[in-house]
Amino acid sequence: MNDLYERIKNKEDKVALIGLGYVGMPIAVAFAKKANVIGFDVNEEKVALYNEGIDPTKEVGDKAIKETTVEFTSDETKLQEAKFHIVAVPTPVTTDHTPDLNPVKSACKTVGQNLSNGSIIVFESTVYPGVTEEVCIPILEKESGLKCGKDFKVGYSPERINPGDKVHRLETIIKVVAGMDDEALENIAQVYELVADAGVYRAENIKVAEAAKVIENSQRDINIAFMNELSIIFNRLGINTKAVLEAAGTKWNFLNFSPGLVGGHCIGVDPYYLTYKAEQTGYHSQIILSGRRINDDMGKYVVNGLVKNLIKAEVPVKNAKVAILGFAFKENCPDTRNTRVIDIVEELKEFEIDPLICDPEADVQEAKDEYGITFTDLRELKNLDAVIVAVGHNQFLKLTQEDIDSMFKEAANENKVFVDIKGLFDKKAFETQGYRYCSL
Repeated sequence: MNDLYERIKNKEDKVALIGLGYVGMPIAVAFAKKANVIGFDVNEEKVALYNEGIDPTKEVGDKAIKETTVEFTSDETKLQEAKFHIVAVPTPVTTDHTPDLNPVKSACKTVGQNLSNGSIIVFESTVYPGVTEEVCIPILEKESGLKCGKDFKVGYSPERINPGDKVHRLETIIKVVAGMDDEALENIAQVYELVADAGVYRAENIKVAEAAKVIENSQRDINIAFMNELSIIFNRLGINTKAVLEAAGTKWNFLNFSPGLVGGHCIGVDPYYLTYKAEQTGYHSQIILSGRRINDDMGKYVVNGLVKNLIKAEVPVKNAKVAILGFAFKENCPDTRNTRVIDIVEELKEFEIDPLICDPEADVQEAKDEYGITFTDLRELKNLDAVIVAVGHNQFLKLTQEDIDSMFKEAANENKVFVDIKGLFDKKAFETQGYRYCSL
């Protein structure tokens, strides 16, 4: 195993990526510039798109997919050709907010059945401390018949790719790496140094690296929860939250966070992995779970504000015509997994409002399969009582006030309710025109 890095660098051994989603696929494409890479995913339709030169994630773009030398496949036996395996499968939570390790366990089974002597397996999936050594190693050993530490080694390197972010990429982010021993750590660090231009950070051990990843997103979650709570308080006081944050932001050490919906497969999920493990030790989280409760309730809070404004505007709530702009979990990204916009949709239905949803960026098939949602074209949004801007896609930010005017019914302006969740538009301009404008 000592010279695995050299053999990969010289293209004598291959790197395999297991899981070709928003994280795994960009890693595969980056490594393919320096090594021979196999990209494996169980989703045959996704693999077919990659082989056609199409990037459904929009993370690297069609051109990069067409030009890459990655061998995209759903044939697991191809993994037998690789010695360095990177597992980048999702780690969601169940409906009761407990970790769902089934994708990781399934990946371990697949890798184990196709593992060769002298291999290294690195996990990138977000997990609670202990999963790599306590859950993954036993499966790899059972399926391969090989002994960890003797026949193969493992490591952990938390993914930090931010979906839709064209600045903070694999190449530009410091890569945290950890190995089960010094030899594994050095091999893993050297292999990642092939693509991590910002450098690598060698963590003390695997549990430290696992914990580092899970607290990165927990910290963001708590900070956003604080902003959401401030928004609730300031709205009750009749104070503009955005104006308060802009004023406070002039202090050099004030943290730049803003209120909003917290979804996706990281920030809204990772804290539950940490609190789950804490519960096993007998400690019940106080701050982390409080933040989660606030953030999980924001969809309901938005709808309550909308309904109050419809009543003030003397618009009948039942069957009100409402449009939601944006369904993806974040701006300029097609990913709808764990989007919290669905909370708004479901809460509106409690008031017998069936909203029209428009999202030119979101994955159409994913939204239909996961949520039963069918999108409406932006040009078809007419005769509305209310508009909710839920996601700040660039296409929405280009909308003028006249564009938004054209979406509403011909009525007095004070009857037009405009909910700009993240305060992306000019509050004063809309209020000057008589709109009932509200935001977090």
